[in-house]
Amino acid sequence: MSVTIVPVDTCRQMNQFVNFTLDLYRDCPYYVPELTFDTKATLNPKKNPAFEFSQAQPMLALKDGKVAGRVVALINNRVNEKWNHKIVRFGWIDFIEDYEVCKALLDAVCSWGKERGMDRLEGPMGFTDFDREGALTGGYDRIATMATIYNYPYYIEFYERYGLEKGADWIENLVTVPTEMPERYAKMSDLISQRYNLQVRFAKNGRDMKKYNAKAIFDLLNLCYADLYGFAQLSDGQINKYVNDYISFADLDLIPMVYDGNGELVGVAIMIPYLAHALIRCHGRLFPFGWFHLLKALYFKPCDTVEFLLVAIRPDYQSKGVNALLVSALQPALIKKGFVKAETNCNLVDNDKVINLWNHFPHEVHKTRRAFVKDI
Repeated sequence: MSVTIVPVDTCRQMNQFVNFTLDLYRDCPYYVPELTFDTKATLNPKKNPAFEFSQAQPMLALKDGKVAGRVVALINNRVNEKWNHKIVRFGWIDFIEDYEVCKALLDAVCSWGKERGMDRLEGPMGFTDFDREGALTGGYDRIATMATIYNYPYYIEFYERYGLEKGADWIENLVTVPTEMPERYAKMSDLISQRYNLQVRFAKNGRDMKKYNAKAIFDLLNLCYADLYGFAQLSDGQINKYVNDYISFADLDLIPMVYDGNGELVGVAIMIPYLAHALIRCHGRLFPFGWFHLLKALYFKPCDTVEFLLVAIRPDYQSKGVNALLVSALQPALIKKGFVKAETNCNLVDNDKVINLWNHFPHEVHKTRRAFVKDI
């Protein structure tokens, strides 16, 4: 039977879209479900400020009357304007082990993009770097994280068969948290602090973080990530959404911030407890009991691993050892909370300033991923 692609235009179709992966990965112990309400909100123009400068169309692939795949075709006009590209992205892509389904989904994205003047395909990517991005190319026997994509190995075979080529590569490290900071590293931290008149601070409470620090963090990210692959500045609307949705629930002991003598933010690191096992238990749903598993993982019984979401250091301080201040400030909190491992999210393979940070500690590259591109 031929594959039919249909746009997701109804609530029923959107439910099929978000539930498809729960069936596809039902027997896979490494897949971490998305929170279905979060995916729906991200793809809703009324709830996602990225639609101020983006357009998107979720689609389903049907075969033999059943859902066999899904994808989102999207255009981020801000990214295209910055990089002088005409790229249509594919994201949230999943499909059964059938090349014809994969091809039909990607063909549909290409057609949708061509109708809007695009000449290049890229993915898997989301609206921003805060969406899941990069197909998994290594580490299929490792549990994914809340913020990263898991896919079966046949995805990569099908992408390459379709003619997709490397756009960018990322790695993820599993770092051992030291029980004691290396003496050399501790001395470096003290020296850097004194030499440049820097101070590490932690927000006192959620209100303090939300009111005084959160906006500055995202402004810093806009500055530090400006030249990274596929990045475009977050709008004020996006920043406000991230602050309201996430900052209030963050563990402030895991967010050290470095300020200069003028009180300006020059560096930040953000970690969160490892939520993968909780998301697996709640099957991507908060109700009726999913919220319990997440709260338990966040506050009552976290596992021994923490997710290192990001680190950002203002460009004029990036070669001055500010990373030593951030890591030195984090280490006591990690030990106190019982964390023994830190799993980084995606680091571009050519981002030496971040990758070199892990060379001071025992670590291993345990996952790799890739964004693919193709002229259309």
